[in-house]
Amino acid sequence: MTSIAKNVAETSEQAAHKAHDLRRTPRYFVSAVLAGAYIGIGEVLLLVAVSPFVSAGSAATKLLEGLVFPIALTIVMFAGAQLFTSNVMVMLIGSLTGRTGARDLVGSWSLSLFGNFVGAFLFGAMVHASGVVSTAPARAMLAEMVHGKETLDGGQLFWRAVLCNFLVCLAIWMFYRAKGDGAKIFVLWIPVLVFVAVGFEHCVANMALFALSILDGGAGLGDLLRNLLFTVPGNIVGGGLLVAGSYWFMGRPEREEDL
Repeated sequence: MTSIAKNVAETSEQAAHKAHDLRRTPRYFVSAVLAGAYIGIGEVLLLVAVSPFVSAGSAATKLLEGLVFPIALTIVMFAGAQLFTSNVMVMLIGSLTGRTGARDLVGSWSLSLFGNFVGAFLFGAMVHASGVVSTAPARAMLAEMVHGKETLDGGQLFWRAVLCNFLVCLAIWMFYRAKGDGAKIFVLWIPVLVFVAVGFEHCVANMALFALSILDGGAGLGDLLRNLLFTVPGNIVGGGLLVAGSYWFMGRPEREEDL
């Protein structure tokens, strides 16, 4: 397993690569669109595979949701795509180490967030046209999930988003440290399982979920924008301050006055 200090250095190199790719704006945007679609895959799988258990009143529903959704982040990491929530951690470490600048951070965060939004809706439109989530159990589960998010107040959404991206970026951090594909998949799966099963808030997953609901007539764009108003800042705090800031502090080179 890679040391913390080495992982900080390697993650900062990842940030430098992302900053370089950002100069090729159309390519970066397409990569972000793909990430939004990949997260949508997890939401669709969750609705189709788990909704029969919801209809049956199974006590294992939350655990099953957590078990199936991590396929989304696994695809993002192995296929390669610009996901906003992981870019929060990577680009902040790049800025803190001096490998990248504030302009790179803002550009990466902004373009990946917008691309994820577009990708979530494009994928949602294709899924809606396919009819795979038009079954009664899937539609009922979708409506229930969206309604549950709409009933949360701003503070609840924010703190659930903080905790969510704390776990997601912890998964990404461990992915970079782990050696071997099996270990990488395992360390991705566990934190994401926790955030889904517990009910924390991931802004890109919410884009995908609300996109399906909006296209089905169950929610409006304003409902999604209200959610993002609180979950985007929360995801930034969770992945940026709690993970990137903490591990940068622990892994930065010691200066003479620190000794």
